[in-house]
Amino acid sequence: MTIRKNFNFNEETAKHLEEKAKREAKTQTQYIEDLIEKDIQEEKRAKRLTALEKLKNSPAANIGDIDIREMRTEKALKHAQ
Repeated sequence: MTIRKNFNFNEETAKHLEEKAKREAKTQTQYIEDLIEKDIQEEKRAKRLTALEKLKNSPAANIGDIDIREMRTEKALKHAQ
């Protein structure tokens, strides 16, 4: 399902949008959709990294010789990439 939205851009921004979309062989709608989705993914990644930092500093994360913080940090960083 698509929903129609109308936006007003100044001339320079409209020109940049047209040029960028054309260079990437996308419609202007596709280009903007991709930017929004990329931004959402970056927000989710930032939230995960913040949660990871909290976990990393948790005293319960270190049990004996096994450093669970390090293991979880490595796993989360791989997942976040």
